[in-house]
Amino acid sequence: MHKFYRDKLKELDERIEVYKIEFDEPIQLAEASVSLILNYLKEVKLYVLEKGFDKEEDEIYFFKKLKPDILSKLIYYNAIFKIESKKPHGSYKLIKKYLSNEQIRLKKYFDNNLEFYKYCRTNSTYMDQKYFVRGKHDIKLSLDTYFFESDHNFSTSHDYKVAKILANDLIQVYLEDRLSHLQKRSKPINHSNLNWTASKTALIELIYALHSQGVFENGNVKHIAKYFESVFNIELGDFYHTFMEIKSRKINRTKFIDTLKLSLVRKIEEYEK
Repeated sequence: MHKFYRDKLKELDERIEVYKIEFDEPIQLAEASVSLILNYLKEVKLYVLEKGFDKEEDEIYFFKKLKPDILSKLIYYNAIFKIESKKPHGSYKLIKKYLSNEQIRLKKYFDNNLEFYKYCRTNSTYMDQKYFVRGKHDIKLSLDTYFFESDHNFSTSHDYKVAKILANDLIQVYLEDRLSHLQKRSKPINHSNLNWTASKTALIELIYALHSQGVFENGNVKHIAKYFESVFNIELGDFYHTFMEIKSRKINRTKFIDTLKLSLVRKIEEYEK
């Protein structure tokens, strides 16, 4: 059991690392990762249901340590997908407030489950038989609603809660990183006196066009956008979301680039007169 699980976890981690290179945007990475993790979780579930456990200690170890490792990744990437897809457009203050509210949600979960946090963080074991053995749930032990809807052949009363704690730690780090990045972007470094006077959407369209053509060596969209923000003294905000809006256009998806072409043709014709 343990070798099978460790091999699966290692394989999963390696594939997620490849995804991190392949996908520039958090939403894309999260969406792909959720789908991947669900498949691995399904494999582990089938293995557990088929093989079972030789002794209760093995069952406790699996639901206290092993299953939460994978489940926490699922909770984490699903949370990142929700956070990024619901993040508002707008000013530094608006986005900062949104991310700070997400941190408050984490704090509330911590406060509501403080005793269990202590149990996990101190490596306590005196409640393991109630928490991590199937079929021994006690409603008085602060159960998540998720447990009642889960498959009790592959769940105990608290394995999800362990996974949630692990995921929340990762989400907290993610939010702190986003807030730090946001703060840096709110103080652009002016490398020139050139200011972008067209719309942000126009610049984002241009950035994605340049990226798709591969004109910048080893440049991903995020790095290119950051550079353009600095050079042209502009804050692009959630440029990926704007690109999704460009993508959803029914008519004239490359509106700005088409306009550029027409303007250049006119200028050339003027010089030929």
